[in-house]
Amino acid sequence: MDSIASIGEAERYNERMTLSAAASHRSFVWVILAAALAAAVGLWLGNRYYSRPAGPALTAAVLYPQPRAVPEFTLQRADGQPLTLANWKGHWNVVYFGYVSCPDVCPTTLQSFKQVWKVLGERGLSDRVQIDFISVDPQRDTPEVLGKYVAFFSPDFIAATGSQEQLTRLTRALGIIFSRTTNADGAIEVDHSGSAVLIDPQGRLAGLFRPPFAVPAMVEDLSALVAGAP
Repeated sequence: MDSIASIGEAERYNERMTLSAAASHRSFVWVILAAALAAAVGLWLGNRYYSRPAGPALTAAVLYPQPRAVPEFTLQRADGQPLTLANWKGHWNVVYFGYVSCPDVCPTTLQSFKQVWKVLGERGLSDRVQIDFISVDPQRDTPEVLGKYVAFFSPDFIAATGSQEQLTRLTRALGIIFSRTTNADGAIEVDHSGSAVLIDPQGRLAGLFRPPFAVPAMVEDLSALVAGAP
């Protein structure tokens, strides 16, 4: 298995990664596209035929017509503490599923979230929002590796992972998909959805942010959501 020897700039992670062959991921890409299309249609139909209480005008976040209940779950945080549904209550949560050895998408996403977090802190809103990075590659992303990786972007971000069963149950409930396979050379290949889910202060699935993640728009949307939270 590959391991991360030290933490540095995002490019230092990328040098250790092997890009997946296009052919081996073609079917997963189609699954991603189908899931994205289904979600888009569902959101459109919901907004078209079902009413939703008036809320803040948003430019980046897409909210579901009605928040959806999230089942109880338990994951393991990099600091040794459990991450449960209770930890998502009392504030807005931006939750992204990825993995440490992701060659480009994950570090780029976390860099954007780092900038969002900085501005939210300047506005005094960092206690009203939580950002979670959940690894779908637990075999390689040990607590030490995962914790150091996420802390490179912000020590305030929550880093967690779980067993295949735990991750599958949670991602299905949140409308996220991932795939982890081993190729003929023994290398582990991981694919995952690119969206970040939004969990409201009641611990419900409220919507999502879709890539590309525009920092100014995310900041304004999260500020508006926080201002409108009960």
